[in-house]
Amino acid sequence: MLHKPFSRRRFLQGSAALGATAMVNPSVSFSADGSVLKLRSYSVFQILDPAFTLSAVEGWIGGAIFNKLVAFKPGSKWETELDAAEYIEQVDDTHIKFRLRPGIMFSNGYGEMTAEDVKFSYERIIDPELESAYSGDWATLDHVEVTGKYSGTIVLKEPFAPLWWSTLPYGSGDIISKKATEAAGGSFKGMDVPAVSGPYQIKEWVQKQKLVLERNPLWNGPKPDFDEIQLLPIDDEKSAELGFEAGDLDWTWVSVSSLPTYRETPPAGGVLLESPSLYYVWLGMNVDHPLLQDIRVRKAIQRSIDVDAIMEAAYFGVAKPSTGIVAPGLLGHRDANLTPAKPDYEGARKLLEEAGQSGLRLTLDTLNKPTYMAAVQIIQANLAEIGIDVQINVHDSGSFWVLGSESSGDQWKNVQLFYQRYSMSPDPSWATMWFTCDQVGVWNWERVCNEEFDALHKQAVVELDSAKRHVMYQKLQDMMEESGAYRFITHEATPAIYRNTIVPGVRPDGHPLLKHFRKA
Repeated sequence: MLHKPFSRRRFLQGSAALGATAMVNPSVSFSADGSVLKLRSYSVFQILDPAFTLSAVEGWIGGAIFNKLVAFKPGSKWETELDAAEYIEQVDDTHIKFRLRPGIMFSNGYGEMTAEDVKFSYERIIDPELESAYSGDWATLDHVEVTGKYSGTIVLKEPFAPLWWSTLPYGSGDIISKKATEAAGGSFKGMDVPAVSGPYQIKEWVQKQKLVLERNPLWNGPKPDFDEIQLLPIDDEKSAELGFEAGDLDWTWVSVSSLPTYRETPPAGGVLLESPSLYYVWLGMNVDHPLLQDIRVRKAIQRSIDVDAIMEAAYFGVAKPSTGIVAPGLLGHRDANLTPAKPDYEGARKLLEEAGQSGLRLTLDTLNKPTYMAAVQIIQANLAEIGIDVQINVHDSGSFWVLGSESSGDQWKNVQLFYQRYSMSPDPSWATMWFTCDQVGVWNWERVCNEEFDALHKQAVVELDSAKRHVMYQKLQDMMEESGAYRFITHEATPAIYRNTIVPGVRPDGHPLLKHFRKA
């Protein structure tokens, strides 16, 4: 990660939207004593139950109000540290022994955390009746054996390679109160959390405006530096940049279009942080929609998209084209796409002709972000070259993230093309797991169900030989591309700015670890 101090400059404001909450709500004004930390969230907050979260931001909150056996350490290397556990050890391929740190208390009178809470938290994720989208995080879990008040053993049916990198330190590793959750009806679908145990608790939540965390008085671990953390949902990076300049934010990701300028003449009192991104961005196609059921139509769309032009116009040359959903440097990364790098309009037109399609009209859904708007306009122009008329539908984060969800209604039936971005962990299984058959209508918006893909994905998570896993994940991405439902775009970049009065606690990919933010 690159940290670069800022010098004084005047912000360029021409293309920035002025509707950000942080700049219009006086209740989130700058805190002179530094006891309040203000961070920008790129998404609204909807569900904090670890079994049902909808965005990575909800995972940020979970890391502050819950505990895990182990959690990621802040810094430039992927490392974990003990959290709720005072001891944990994988004694063989299928057994992990642990002992909790005594004295971790749940709020609202629900008592001390015990091994029974660990058992409940992990086993509920795989309960088919719960229908958690994250059951794959515990794909080979058999049960958790309680051996004492604080001790237990995680028992797996088979080895599970991603356990230490995409399960235990992520949301599916959060330990919640068994008593509190059962009293709430077995889940808490929303922001009303029945009990917390981490260094922070929820003080206030205003839908689409802010979430305020305050110190948890029951917390017996290291005292966090900040009395209060305010998370402010701001879709548009440009608005967040203005919020930073105005003193309404202490940390925010910024737009890639601003990065070249920030490197030269950024605002006063800030530090630039550049981290390698684990995001992956692609154009997805709903294969169940009548207009996209013919693979020749999907292949024609794939062949027509000029990714290099998207990199220049939307990402200002800062990001690079991707070769799949697994980022460079990770096991399973592909060297190249199967689809030609340059648009093949002639070949695409021929495919449409073979499919008997002409005068095709499609919709393309996207988040209301300047970068994405620029990208989808290029895609719109690309597809016009082969006679496809594209209507762009723009959404805020609240409406976008439920488009492909069957549990949110029938709107998924109208989804055709969509410009999408997911986050992942340093293990490739957390990229491929969202595209299996059981994720259709949940996170698999393309609705591609391939039994061969599912079988290979399951083989890859139990394979402990890294070389074999590498080949498996490359093949899984080949299969995605061969379906015609995906055009891989980029892994983006994750530049951020923060005040020189704080020391941000972030993962190697730039995601915040809220409890690790410190005063400088």
